[in-house]
Amino acid sequence: MKTSVIVGVLLIVLGAAALVYKGFSFTTEETVAQIGPLKATAEVEKDVAIPDVLGIVAIVQVCWWSWWVAAENK
Repeated sequence: MKTSVIVGVLLIVLGAAALVYKGFSFTTEETVAQIGPLKATAEVEKDVAIPDVLGIVAIVQVCWWSWWVAAENK
């Protein structure tokens, strides 16, 4: 399969996922206090929002790119 087809499909999938999920969250462990060899940690959940415009741009980019490649190959 051509690399451009793989990239195009990947961008469509990522764009659709960005529109559906709107973001993701992850957990990190942070040090709250440290006294000598003793350390207190806490798990902190962080959220990352993905703007809708990024999903739309990814899908539009693939459409434009496909049109451009088709026009070049005529």
